[in-house]
Amino acid sequence: MADMDALIAMALAAGFTHAAPLDVSTIDLKPEVREMCARNTCGQYGKKWSCPPGCGELEALRERVAQYKTGLLLQTVGQLEDDFDVETMMETEAAQKRNLIELQKVLLPLYPKALAIGSGCCTHCKTCTYPDAPCRFPEKQIASMEAYGMLVTEVCQANNMKYYYGPCTLAYTSCFLIE
Repeated sequence: MADMDALIAMALAAGFTHAAPLDVSTIDLKPEVREMCARNTCGQYGKKWSCPPGCGELEALRERVAQYKTGLLLQTVGQLEDDFDVETMMETEAAQKRNLIELQKVLLPLYPKALAIGSGCCTHCKTCTYPDAPCRFPEKQIASMEAYGMLVTEVCQANNMKYYYGPCTLAYTSCFLIE
C-alpha cells in the first residue's frame, strides 16, 4: 500500500503547490468531456497520440483506470496580475508539466506501473508522430485528465481539493494513479 504522506511530501518537493490523496473510485470518465475535446478548441484534437482520438476509446481508458486503487491529485497554482496575464498562465502550465515529469522520475522506480495523467497535451516531443507512426516514447507519453474524459472540477471536489483559489488565480491539475 502506498504511503500517502510520503507521496504528498514527494509531490510538494517536486514543486506542486498542492497535493492530496486521490480515490480512484471517484473518477468518472464522461463522454461529454471527450465531446468537448472533439470541438478542438485547443487545436490538438486528432494531432497527438496523447489527445483524442489517439489516446484511445473511452471504454479502453476506463479499463486502464480500473487497474488502479489509489492515486495523487496534484496542482500548480499561479497568481495572475490580471485576467489577461497570458504570460503567467503559460508559465504556470509549463511549471505543472515540469513538476509532473520530476515527480514521475521519483515515483516510477517505486511504483513502476504508476500512470501520470496531466493537464494539456503531451509535450515530450516537439512534433508528434500521430497518426503516421507509433509514439516515439510511449512510456513517457502523458495524456490529460480531459483526454481521459475526466471533469477536473468534479475530481477535485470528490477528493476534497479546491479547484478555485480566488480572483486572479489559475490552477492546473494533474494526477498519478498508483496500483
